[in-house]
Order: sequence, then structure tokens, then C-alpha cells
Amino acid sequence: MTRSTLSRRRFLQYLTTTSAAGALTTVALPGVAFAQPGRPLLRAGDQKGGLRALLDAAGELRQLPYDIHWTEFPAAAPLAEALNAGALDCGPIGDAPVIFALSAGAAIKIIGANRSDAYGTAVLVAPDAALRTAADLRGKRIGTTRGSIGHFVTLKAIIAAGLSPDDVHFRFLPPADTVTALASGSVDAWATWEPYTAVAQTSGRARVLVNGRGLWSGLSYLAATDAAIAAKPDVLRDFLTRVVRAQDWSYRHVDAFSASLARIIGIPPEAARLQFSRRATAWRNIDDALVAEQQRTADFYSHVGLLRRPLDVTPTFDRQFPIKT
Repeated sequence: MTRSTLSRRRFLQYLTTTSAAGALTTVALPGVAFAQPGRPLLRAGDQKGGLRALLDAAGELRQLPYDIHWTEFPAAAPLAEALNAGALDCGPIGDAPVIFALSAGAAIKIIGANRSDAYGTAVLVAPDAALRTAADLRGKRIGTTRGSIGHFVTLKAIIAAGLSPDDVHFRFLPPADTVTALASGSVDAWATWEPYTAVAQTSGRARVLVNGRGLWSGLSYLAATDAAIAAKPDVLRDFLTRVVRAQDWSYRHVDAFSASLARIIGIPPEAARLQFSRRATAWRNIDDALVAEQQRTADFYSHVGLLRRPLDVTPTFDRQFPIKT
């Protein structure tokens, strides 16, 4: 078996086993599955285990005054659906997917915000593909998740290149199906995000055609349901504080966190370190400038016809959870 064949097999195995279409994985830390008598329970969603890995590596899951039941999702869309259904109390979600959740009537609020380097949100192509610029996507088939940050970056990129959304053909697929389609040639490009971008790059199975710098805000959020905010504000406040502390710890202990991330979410160590180090995530307080930036994202989706009606994002932000370090 050649090294190339092995790399491809490992890459496809990673995507298909950890990102199965619509798959939900209930993950319980030792002794933390359901609330003990007299203790609150926080039902936390996660995407590819990133948030749980962060808290675990930093030691922020020890001596909790409440229990956490984790549910893992392959992408933001199914996580948003779970929030909307009341199956979760909170979870991480990007600025573009949250707009789709809100437009569908989800009773959720944004309680925390962070910004990352947008490079890893990208349009990927096969290493030997002839495509070199966003303009080369004219007439091409692009696989992504509808309403994802990958979808958003693609739309921004093709419009900046003088194309219109009608000039490309989107195939809305979950990550596992999209990477298989890219490998088989069923799609010409894959619009995705971290850690998928880092895994694809370090495995040699894809290269970045367009990255998100200058196209995407880099904003992501911790969202919570209205019901959880009403019933568990102190739990949510403590959870957010631990996330912020853990993020600060992670950039002071890059090697330790990268190893933990690789172990928990099941990706190669080199991919874990690459996606973590280049994201440079920083949590920040919600202010008027951030709300205005989110409004511009919503307006863009309205402009390209992906929302049925204009969306005012202002009521979505709950500022009673200030960032503390």
C-alpha cells in the first residue's frame, strides 16, 4: 500500500467516522452524564469536540458546581436545529449559521462572542486541480453545508470575483459526504472550515483555493436558548467564564492543548496544531460594533436571496454575560 493510498484512506476514515450525515454523538465525561440529585444539568452542544477539548485540556471541567451532558455535532446546522428544538441549553455556532437559525424562528440568544483568523474557512480543491482563483469557480460544483460559514465565504468570494451565485452550482451536503464527493470528482470544490481544512491540508488531499481572510468576519458565538437563560443564568455565566479562561490557557500551552485536541476529536496531531495555532481565537464582549457587523452578514444573506425576509439581529444579543478572565 502506498503512502498516498494510506493518507487518503485515513483522511476519508476520519471524515466518515466523525462527521456522518446528521450524526449526533452523546459524549459523557467520566461521571458527568446526567445531573446528580440537587445539581443543575447543562446540556451543551459541541462541534467536532472542540469546545469540550478546550475545557478539558485547561482543567476547567474539574470541580464544576453543575453537571454537563455533551452532544457532538458535525456542523452548525444540526446543532442549531437541536437548540431550536430545546434539546440543548447552549452551543457554539458561527455568525452565518446563527442567522439561518434565527430566520427559522429559533428562540435563542447570543451570550458570548469570539473572533478568529478567517483563513481556515476556505474553499478547497484537489491538489492537482486546474482552478487557481475564485473566478475559476464559474460553472463548477461546490459542496458545502447550506448556511454554513463555508457557504458564506464562497458567496463572498465569487461576488468579489465578479460572478453571481447563479454562476456556480452548490451541492448541499454534510462534511463526510462532501469530502467523498471531492475525492471522487462529483464536486469540484469543497467550502468548509476548521478542523476539516487543516486535516485536508496536512493529509495532502486538498489545497486552499480561497481563504476567508477579508471575506468573513471570523466571528463565532456561544448561543443559548431563551429557556436556559431564564432557568440557568448562573450556570451559563460560569460556563462562559470557564471557556474564556480555557482559551487564554490554550495559547500559553500550545503543545499541551494541541495534543489534547487531537486526542479528543480524533484528528492527527499535526492537523490539530495547525488549525489551533492559526485561528488565534479571542473572546470579546458584545458591543454595538459587533452587532452592526452581524447585521451586515444578515443583510448580505438577504441580498443574495437566502433569507425569505430581512432580519434584525439586534434582539438576538444578550449582554448580561460580560466576558471575565
